[in-house]
Amino acid sequence: MYKKIVVPTDGSDVSIEAAKHAIVIAQKFDAVIYAIYVVDVSPFVGIPAEGTWELISEVLREEGEEALKKIKKLAEDNDVEVHAEMIEGVPAKEIVEYAEKKEADLIVMGTTGKTGLERILLGSVAERVIKNAHCPVLVVKKPKK
Repeated sequence: MYKKIVVPTDGSDVSIEAAKHAIVIAQKFDAVIYAIYVVDVSPFVGIPAEGTWELISEVLREEGEEALKKIKKLAEDNDVEVHAEMIEGVPAKEIVEYAEKKEADLIVMGTTGKTGLERILLGSVAERVIKNAHCPVLVVKKPKK
């Protein structure tokens, strides 16, 4: 049923939780995990100083490397094949396009559960992925403490 699972990560606790769910599914179906980190360029479009963008991009890429390293370790520790990739762009769009390109059977991702004004202003990456994905999307909520 599931052979290719895309797991977007931002390094947050909820994205790690989503990866754990994806790993369980991958073990059950002998699937491959494709972990991706999207360097979100949208907040920085139009920044005139080229040097400034380079510094911001470097920090975001370092965060992405760390986030992907965590997912890779989790998957490898559980004997699940994993491929990791960093992409640059608008997260929801890139996640959907990546899943289509890989012919993924499932996307497993976390959500912070924003509500109210914060959700209206910022939107939800998970919501946009759900609306546009060609395959099922499993959304993992932040665990209650």
